[in-house]
Amino acid sequence: MTRYIARRLLLLLPVLLIVGIIVFVLVHLTPGDPAVVILGQDANPEQIENLRNQLGLNDPLYIQFINWFGGVLRLDFGDSIFLNMPVTEALFSRAEPTLLLTFYALTIQVVIGITLGVVAAVKHNTLTDRVLMMISISGAAIPNFFLGILLILFFAVRLGWMPSGGFTSIREDPAEHFKGMVLPAFALGFSSAGLLARLVRSSMLDVMREDYIRTALAKGLPERTTVIRHALRNALIPAITVIGFSLGALLGGAVVTETVFTIPGMGRLVVQSVQRRDYPVIQGAVMLIATFYVLANLLVDILYVYVDPRIRYGDD
Repeated sequence: MTRYIARRLLLLLPVLLIVGIIVFVLVHLTPGDPAVVILGQDANPEQIENLRNQLGLNDPLYIQFINWFGGVLRLDFGDSIFLNMPVTEALFSRAEPTLLLTFYALTIQVVIGITLGVVAAVKHNTLTDRVLMMISISGAAIPNFFLGILLILFFAVRLGWMPSGGFTSIREDPAEHFKGMVLPAFALGFSSAGLLARLVRSSMLDVMREDYIRTALAKGLPERTTVIRHALRNALIPAITVIGFSLGALLGGAVVTETVFTIPGMGRLVVQSVQRRDYPVIQGAVMLIATFYVLANLLVDILYVYVDPRIRYGDD
């Protein structure tokens, strides 16, 4: 297992190189000039040219990429053009809202998705099964930003139960923090919960048709024990895969959700950076999300071993 983890971590380098090349090229192909955005439309060509030289934007693209990616390997993403601070510092100053939102959304996804899937499988071909699957399909069909707007209109504007946006640190006021994170976390997590519920239901139905499940029920083992301790554990392998991919997807989806709920996280910072053509921040944020994706997939592979002891990774 140790050698397997080491090999997977080494594979992180070529993945980041490919992602870095794609992101770097796409960002620099985006219309707009950071120097013009900084100086304004009234700046003369000489001022713009001088600022481009200061920022290194006049260097050949391959030189800019080599300088930038060399810094990435040293965990140095460069300096923000607009914020006058290192990109790493800018991202980590906004990390708390984004990471907490992702964690809460993942919790909602797992709780709702697994619960709906298990109950629907147990109540297969009943009215309960159909209703729960309609809920899961609705969750998968509604974009999280649109669901967020609906939640704001109903719970914040009409009922006044929840704040419509903003962020309160959990260290300052835990009650206000959780109150403010309920709507964005639900909007972000409910969409993913629909896919997870359908997958869990399908896996549970396959497992519950196995002979050992029928034998356990025939011997008088309680249905709840059989479902939770035996059927669910063996049905979790595909679910863990989806949950692992959802970690990165939820982190990326926070970009839109944070904008809708005016949460000052990394997502809003990326949106603002795109508008300002702040290349280093955009590139640093995407590289961070790509790294998160790879590490999440590695975590999923490790969890496979603990969920299903039959799975083994060779050390040769």
